[in-house]
Amino acid sequence: MKRKEDTLMKQFQEKGLVWPANYIYIRSFKYDSEMEIWVKNKKEEKYKLFKTYKVCALAGTLGPKRMAGDYQVPEGVYCIDEFNPRSQYHLSLGLNYPNASDRLLSDLSSPGNEIYIHGSCVTVGCIPLTDDKIEEVYILAAHAKDQGEDFIPVHIFPVNFKVAKSVAYLNRYLQSFSEYAPMVRSMRNIFYYFEKNKELPLILINGKGDYITDDVVIEEPKSIVKVKKKIVHKPQPIKDEDLATSVDNLPVYPGGNEAFQGFLDNLSKEMTKDLEEGQKKTFVQVEYIIDAEGKPVYAMVLRGGNEEMNPKIEAAFENMPQWKPAKHYGKDIGIKLKQSIMIGTE
Repeated sequence: MKRKEDTLMKQFQEKGLVWPANYIYIRSFKYDSEMEIWVKNKKEEKYKLFKTYKVCALAGTLGPKRMAGDYQVPEGVYCIDEFNPRSQYHLSLGLNYPNASDRLLSDLSSPGNEIYIHGSCVTVGCIPLTDDKIEEVYILAAHAKDQGEDFIPVHIFPVNFKVAKSVAYLNRYLQSFSEYAPMVRSMRNIFYYFEKNKELPLILINGKGDYITDDVVIEEPKSIVKVKKKIVHKPQPIKDEDLATSVDNLPVYPGGNEAFQGFLDNLSKEMTKDLEEGQKKTFVQVEYIIDAEGKPVYAMVLRGGNEEMNPKIEAAFENMPQWKPAKHYGKDIGIKLKQSIMIGTE
């Protein structure tokens, strides 16, 4: 800790910041796989950006977490409510998921819990960093906590709204999931309020679970993003109306989450050889169905990868061993899932 504090102190000095920070604010961008740390020393001061960290693994897709075991990283307004220096993931900072909004909008019986910012660079719904980076974030948070910041704010956004490519992807995503738009609008208002003022807005939660903030005049990125021609996939064998939108028990990979993570790790290593020249890594998002018999079907790469890699990934998902199927009211039922995989290395 002393060694890491010395390193942080030098970084603060280089950026003209006062060490240690009495207040920190953390914001994370799912699609962009980045996490920012903003700092200040007095309540009346404006926040200043200290550092941007790379989130080293990703689970799930855009959109909030709504049930246990869905591998989704939450989106919304949270705070750090737990420090665990003896975490099995090196170090971990717990988030207060489910918050008041999640409890209204998520699965009533099983919304999920135990969401952390942690080390070890693995995830089934948390925000993972490398061990070296979580050490820095943990010490920054611990100092702020010691100085009296009991509720260290953590805002998790779908994308960085200043990045044109990310916003373009989000807009395409909303064309298929329009019910997600109100939350995106709220999170975008929170983002731009902070961008304009370098202060956090007052955020309320109404009786429907929506985040309520003042509307902010938004200047969208002006960069033009070229969209690649969409690949036509084979028809989905199961109608959406025959798939569960909520279940009592999610499907289980043979051997559980640890075995499934092993499958993903092995697939990531196998696909590294198919990276394009000059490409060190790529994030691939896969949609797939576990049908009522537990059979994996209709795997489709939604984003990332390349023309040579993606068919192999889809085949690997469809050739997974049979799962224990999801259950709803005691009946086996099919469900559509999404999973992100990092192919390559830092």
